[in-house]
Amino acid sequence: MIDILPESQGNIIGIRASEQLTDEDYQTILIPRLKAIIHEFAKARVLFLMDQDFQGWELDAMWDDAKFGATHRHDFEKFAVVGGPLWVEWGAKLGALFMKTQLRTFSNDQLQEAWAWIKS
Repeated sequence: MIDILPESQGNIIGIRASEQLTDEDYQTILIPRLKAIIHEFAKARVLFLMDQDFQGWELDAMWDDAKFGATHRHDFEKFAVVGGPLWVEWGAKLGALFMKTQLRTFSNDQLQEAWAWIKS
């Protein structure tokens, strides 16, 4: 499940991921919101927070993520990954190699630091 965090404003979007992310999460929540930000501001800044119960992505959601990231690889200014298992951190770092973005990873107890970085 994806929730948009209330701190989101302007070209900054905070996303809370819990349980398992689905194709519906991407198609109805995340992709439309990111497209609107990119259309209005040209570049998006994303804070991706994984709850303790985060279980990863369904296969279709993984495909949505990869396809959108590849299509918009120049449209992300900063990307903060907060919490989650180590494999997600490594996956994000690998994905960032193909995108024109600054990427930083933070532990769950560094959430405020992540917000400060994404806003700077």
